[in-house]
Amino acid sequence: MQEKIVFLDGLSLGEHNLQEKLLQKLPNADYTEYPTTAPEQTLERAKGATIVLSNKVVLNRAILAELKDSLKLVCITATGMNNVDLEAAKEYGIAVKNVAGYSTKSVAQHTLMMALALSAKLPLYDFFCKSGYYASSALFTNLAKPLELLYGKKWGIIGLGSIGKEVAKLATAFGAEVCYYSTSGKNLEAAYPHKDLKTLLQECFVISIHAPLNDQTKNLLNQSNLPFIKNGAILINVGRGGIVNEEDLARELKRREIYAGFDVFTQEPMPQNHPFLDKEIANQLLLTPHNAWGYEESKQVLIDGVIHNIVEFLK
Repeated sequence: MQEKIVFLDGLSLGEHNLQEKLLQKLPNADYTEYPTTAPEQTLERAKGATIVLSNKVVLNRAILAELKDSLKLVCITATGMNNVDLEAAKEYGIAVKNVAGYSTKSVAQHTLMMALALSAKLPLYDFFCKSGYYASSALFTNLAKPLELLYGKKWGIIGLGSIGKEVAKLATAFGAEVCYYSTSGKNLEAAYPHKDLKTLLQECFVISIHAPLNDQTKNLLNQSNLPFIKNGAILINVGRGGIVNEEDLARELKRREIYAGFDVFTQEPMPQNHPFLDKEIANQLLLTPHNAWGYEESKQVLIDGVIHNIVEFLK
């Protein structure tokens, strides 16, 4: 039987070789890929497919009900599965597979990159050079804001899962002293000292978030505890948008000199009026468009995982 495979948001992987590698395994497959798919296009594009690939396109109960006679497998080209109604899929006999662990190295490296850049005040000094201010300066250097080593500083990790542990290894290699806060309250036997959230915020030079978004982490950092972060410190969120109240943090950045690096946002793409886009705080921020997971090597692990899920399912 010829499998009809539809990828609803191929552009989410950037340039990729998923089709090429998949057809090597399933040369008779009928493969269609769309760069993006709007909600009103999902049902029509997925009709008749036996396998649907989706990164973030929503497959809710109503859509799955319409597809249940042909659809056998949904492959998530990511780890998170919240874009699929899993209860409905189980009810209709539709398997749902994801790929876990593919981005651990890349997210950890991205976290380190943000910490290094912000500790060296890179946004400010990059602007100083590119704006022409350096070209007209009377001095060969600029130390207006202090450049700081990670060595000897405390690095607090919120969420010591696989990514958090990888970050801890990198931070330790740079001479930082790692501690952590367990958002579930259950992970208390790690190799690093556990701190309560207030203490971690008060003591650490770098605070990086690697937790999922759930009832325990939603709005975890907000106007009530952001003031505990000490002046000059760096807050990095590569976990999930919604863990930090972004409006509260923007106000705190305006109020005093702290720094932040974000790869995830409450709304993605971020809206035009997002508080982080205020020019007044531009030099205190390093922002990336939810791409910490997508380093080339990690993408290949993800693609291989997706293909493995399809081939194994069809055996």
